[in-house]
Amino acid sequence: MEEVNSRVHRATLEIPKDMLRVLERPRLHTVPETPVTASFGHTRQVPPNTPMITFEHARYSVPHTLMGEMVWVRGTDTEVVIVHVDGTGPVEVARHQLTRPGTPAIIDAHFPPAPAGALERVVRPTNKAEEEFLAIGAGAALWLKEAAAAGTQKVRHKMERAVTLAKVLGADEVDKGLGAAAVHQRFTHEDLLSIVNTAGGTSHTISTRTVTDQGQWLSQGTRGWANFGTTTPGTTHDDFEGATE
Repeated sequence: MEEVNSRVHRATLEIPKDMLRVLERPRLHTVPETPVTASFGHTRQVPPNTPMITFEHARYSVPHTLMGEMVWVRGTDTEVVIVHVDGTGPVEVARHQLTRPGTPAIIDAHFPPAPAGALERVVRPTNKAEEEFLAIGAGAALWLKEAAAAGTQKVRHKMERAVTLAKVLGADEVDKGLGAAAVHQRFTHEDLLSIVNTAGGTSHTISTRTVTDQGQWLSQGTRGWANFGTTTPGTTHDDFEGATE
């Protein structure tokens, strides 16, 4: 190259290396540090609070480390390819199967881990009623958290009823029922007793005290009819009238 570029060219009558330095190089631009990105597709700005982008009205995940960054996305007949360009050049950061609007394509590894201890917070009672309820067991604590998250109404009344059931049926049985109710999102008044009955294979009812001593009744008794149909020979109609008086 040195030999050829250093001698006079027969057509231009110029030395090629001199032409390169004087005429051609000033008209050439330097090679860009980053490549031409048009071939990577359309640009998308990753939101700063969620690692998801939108392409063709559908949503696709990207690594959470790219939140707030610019990426390029292009689609094929079957896939969506997402590229990020950093100081070292273009890097493919995600590849998804095509999806439709309303069904986001998500890769779990793209999301940051949950904050330490966020799922292990302990419910602390603030009054005696809550203390009695939480004393039933871990199922009660789970029920209280899930019920609060679901926006359940009249939670305090339902807690009091669970405490009463625990005193009647036993804390272990009610605690298991509360845990099952929390898992299956059943928070109505009758759900707990229904679950306890189903799990135990028995039917528990809570009733008020009734007076069984007829001597304490205010209404007329039926003691006179006790012998009806079992009369002995010789009994007359007058005997029955005397019995009913």
